[in-house]
Amino acid sequence: MFDLQKRLDALKESFEAVWQKLDIDNRLKQLQQLEDEVAVPEIWNNPDVAREKTTKVAQLHDALDPWTLLKTQINDLSELMQLGDESLVEEFAEQLTAMEEKLAELRQELRFTGKYDHNGAILRITAGAGGTEAMDWSGMLERMYLRWAERHNVTATILDRVDGEEAGIKTSVIEMTGNNIYGQLKSEHGTHRLVRLSPFNADHLRQTSFSLVEVLPIIENDDEVQIDPKDLRIDVYHSGGHGGQSVNTTNSAVRITHIPTNIVVAIQNERSQLQNKEKAMEILRGKLQQMMQEQNAESVDKLRAGESASWGQQIRNYVLHPYKLVKDTRTKYEENDAEAVLDGKIDGFITSFLDN
Repeated sequence: MFDLQKRLDALKESFEAVWQKLDIDNRLKQLQQLEDEVAVPEIWNNPDVAREKTTKVAQLHDALDPWTLLKTQINDLSELMQLGDESLVEEFAEQLTAMEEKLAELRQELRFTGKYDHNGAILRITAGAGGTEAMDWSGMLERMYLRWAERHNVTATILDRVDGEEAGIKTSVIEMTGNNIYGQLKSEHGTHRLVRLSPFNADHLRQTSFSLVEVLPIIENDDEVQIDPKDLRIDVYHSGGHGGQSVNTTNSAVRITHIPTNIVVAIQNERSQLQNKEKAMEILRGKLQQMMQEQNAESVDKLRAGESASWGQQIRNYVLHPYKLVKDTRTKYEENDAEAVLDGKIDGFITSFLDN
C-alpha cells in the first residue's frame, strides 16, 4: 500500500501542475459563464449568436470534461486508499495505472499553451506568381485543409473565395472552429511550394508553383487587439457569392482596410452586412496579432507596414515529379505518400512541428 500511496502522490502532483499550466480553472469559469448565457431564453432572439455560443459550450465540454472526470477519479481513489483496505490493493493498482495512462494522454495538450492555441483559426490561402498553375495549386491546398478538417470533425466554413479563371482559386478564406485548432494549424503558416509536370501547358513541362497559407487565430474580444476606428476604411459592395435572394442584391459584402499597415480583409459569405463586418474584424485582429508577434511590437500602433514575413519563409516542398516526396523545411519531417498528404493526412507534419 505504501508504494501505491507514493505513486498516487506523484500522480496528484503531476496532475495539479498540468492543470495549472493549462489554466483549467479559468476555462471552467468561461464555460460556466457561457452556460449561464445560453440558459437565458431571450438568447434565441438571435439564432446565429445562440448557435455560436452553444457550439462553444460543446467544444469546451469536449476539452474540459476529461480533466474534471480524472480529477474526480483521483480524489475518489485517494479517499478509498485512506481506508487502508489491503484486500483492495490489486484493484487500487489497476485504477491507478489507468489514471496514470490517462494523464499521460491528456498531457499532450501541453503542446497548446500559447495565448491563442485553444482558439479557432482562419486560413487565408493566396496563389503566388505563376498564373493558372499557382491557382490550381492553391485549390489543391484548399482541398487538403478541408479534408483534414473533415477527418477531425472540425467545422470548416469558407468565408470568402475568388475562383481562378481556368482552374483553382486566387484566394480562399476558411474559418475552422474546434478545440486547439489554432494550436495545431499554426504549423501550416508560410509558403508552400509544388513541383510537378504541368497539366496546363502543351509540352507537359516540369513546373514550380507557390502558394501562401496564412493561419490566424480567431480573436473575438475587441480588448485583446486595440484598433483605432480612425485607422479603418470600410467599404460595402454587392456580394458575388452564393446565398439567398437578398445576398446578391444588397450591399452585404464588406471590405475593411487597416490604413497604417495596408491590410485588406474582404468577406461576403454571411447574409448580412453586420455579420460580414464582424467576421472581417475577427480576421483583421488575428492578422494584426500575428504581425505584432513577427515584429515584436507591443501594440498595433507600433507596427510597421510592409514588414510581415508572410511570403518570406518557404515551409514545405511538395514534389510530384520526378519522384514523390513532401518535406518540411523547418523540421525535416517528410512523407513519401504525397497523394495521402494532399488528401488531408498532415498530422505527421503538425506533430513534428509541435514536438520540435
